[in-house]
Amino acid sequence: MMLFLRLFRESYLFALQAIVANKLRTILTLSGITIGIFAIISVFTVFDSLENKIKTSIESLGSNVVFVQKWPWGFGGDYPWWKYLNRPQPKYQEMVEIEKRSQAVDAVCYMIFTSRNAKFMGKTYEGVSLAMVSKDYDRAMFFELEKGRYFTTSESNNGRPVAIIGADVAKELFGDQDPLGNEIRVSGRKLEVIGVFKKEGSDKLGDNNDSQVLIPVNYARTFLDIDNEMYQPTLVVRAKKGISNTELKSELTGILRTIRKLKPTADDNFAINEPSLITQSFEGLFNVISLIGWVIGGFSLLVGGFGIANIMFVSVRERTNIIGIQKSIGAKNYFILLQFLFEAVFLSLFGGLIGLLLVYLGTLVVTYGFDFSISLTFGNIFLGISVSLLIGLISGFIPAWSASRLNPVDAIRYAGQ
Repeated sequence: MMLFLRLFRESYLFALQAIVANKLRTILTLSGITIGIFAIISVFTVFDSLENKIKTSIESLGSNVVFVQKWPWGFGGDYPWWKYLNRPQPKYQEMVEIEKRSQAVDAVCYMIFTSRNAKFMGKTYEGVSLAMVSKDYDRAMFFELEKGRYFTTSESNNGRPVAIIGADVAKELFGDQDPLGNEIRVSGRKLEVIGVFKKEGSDKLGDNNDSQVLIPVNYARTFLDIDNEMYQPTLVVRAKKGISNTELKSELTGILRTIRKLKPTADDNFAINEPSLITQSFEGLFNVISLIGWVIGGFSLLVGGFGIANIMFVSVRERTNIIGIQKSIGAKNYFILLQFLFEAVFLSLFGGLIGLLLVYLGTLVVTYGFDFSISLTFGNIFLGISVSLLIGLISGFIPAWSASRLNPVDAIRYAGQ
């Protein structure tokens, strides 16, 4: 233990002297390690945060929900695109038939989306997401209300002009005033506000309820063609407890093929999408970009590694007389080897810690400046430190080995030349 502490102290002092005596050379050398660690760890930090948001968003849907749509979320093989293009859109009546025939479905709803402006007392919220849904939307999709209530069965079936609005819409149009009971105008139609969604914020991936206006689809049909392809009709289907997605998809496939009167040899003309497909797609993308991060960071680490090796060779040459004296009074080869290895590792670790500090500062800027939560995890800190230590060991081994093999007499003579 005492030997370790002695080695650490001497290596620390020698490394510090090298930094002070050769500031420019050391800074240029360590910048390679710093940039490399920054490039690699920043990529992993951003992707870890994005992956967590994706998983959180998908988990909020539940593991037993699927979406019946015209287009699949992932294209596989060489399936002709025109077959997808010619597929029919899901229809409202198909939702009704699924409700009647299915034994595995707990809830199914029909929903379409468009963009409109919302107005109240001279104030306008532009580009709200107007979602038009059937009665079981609250059972098929999970959401929370800050205040108010969801549509009653009568309001949904009879197409009453009622609406649930997002937190941002409520704040923009009503300020501190209570929205409940007031009427907003969307597409020139008056809608009574009966509920306000709980604010989700930007931590939720993609679209959220904050800028949404939710109305019964049976009211929307009074001024829109709800089966129009431009509104991208979707059936959201949630399975009963204990029913797997495989069982649900199998039953839905049979029901939809029957409804659409497809021949046994005909291909399905619908897609049943699972949220897990999103995770798989992003994982592939993240793997590619992570590889790019490793390549970019790897070049910087390579340059930094050669720089540290160069510093160590110079350090060995400058301290040849000291090595000779140490060996003449009994210092073992491993002591000299470890002494220079410690110095190389310290230099590399110093550059890596600067890189990690830059990543941490970057997370603070993004989190507080752009309202996007991102954090440097312990795993990524450990990775950055481990890579720095490894680069130091590899870069410093040959110089340290050459120093440990010096003949003490030749080393002392060299100092006098």
